[in-house]
Amino acid sequence: MIMENSNPKSSESMIELQAVSKVYGTGSAAMYALRGISLRIDSGEFVAVMGPSGSGKSTCMNILGCLDLPSAGTYCFKGIKVEKLTRDQRAVLRRSYLGFVFQGFNLLNRTSARENVELPLIYRGIPVSVRRMQALEALDAVGLKGWELHTPAELSGGQQQRVAIARAIVTKPQILLADEPTGNLDSARSREVMELLTRFNRERGITIIMVTHETDMARYAGRQVHFIDGYIDNGHQQGEEA
Repeated sequence: MIMENSNPKSSESMIELQAVSKVYGTGSAAMYALRGISLRIDSGEFVAVMGPSGSGKSTCMNILGCLDLPSAGTYCFKGIKVEKLTRDQRAVLRRSYLGFVFQGFNLLNRTSARENVELPLIYRGIPVSVRRMQALEALDAVGLKGWELHTPAELSGGQQQRVAIARAIVTKPQILLADEPTGNLDSARSREVMELLTRFNRERGITIIMVTHETDMARYAGRQVHFIDGYIDNGHQQGEEA
C-alpha cells in the first residue's frame, strides 16, 4: 500500500489536502482549528507555512506529519488517502517518508551526536555497522565531521540543530517537516541552517515544509502559504518562478 521510497525532484503531486477541517470538542464547545482548507504541495517544493498563533498552521503540520487526522476532508499522500490507513500504517508512512526538525532540537542529552543521529535507524532495525556509517555520513553532510562523539551539552545551539537535521535526513526522507527550525538561534546560525535546508532541497530533491514566524527565513522558500483563523489566505500567497 505504501509506495517505494525514492526521491526524484519533479512536479508530481506529493501532498494534497482537499476541504480538510479539524474540530476539537463538540456542540457549543467546538473549536475549529481548520475550516475546509485545500492545499497541494509538489515533489521537490520548499514551502514556508506562516501565520499568527492560533491560525491553524500547527494543526495543519500535525496532519501532514500523520500525527493527527482531519475531522473532515481528504489527505492524499502520493495518491494514498491517509485517513483510511490504520495507526500502524501511518506509523510506517512516517518512518519511511518523513523527517522532522523541531525548534527545541529534541536531542538526547546523554548520548553523542552520532548516537542521536542513529536513533531512527535503530527503529528500522538497521545493523550497527551500517547505521554507524550512515550516521557519520549524515553528520558530515551537515558540516559536523569531527564532532560525532560530542554530547549536546558540548555543542552550540547551531550545532545541535545541525545534529537534529542530520537525524532527520539519515533515513533519506522524501519530505522534511521543520517546525520553527531557527526559532532558538541567532541570525548567523539561522542563516547556516536555512542554507543547509536549501541545499538539501535543491541537491537531494527533498520536499521541505517549514513553519516559521520569521519573514527573513520564509524568503528561502520557493512558496509561502499564510494561515489565518483556520483558513489559507489565498490573497496572501507568495511564490517564485522555478
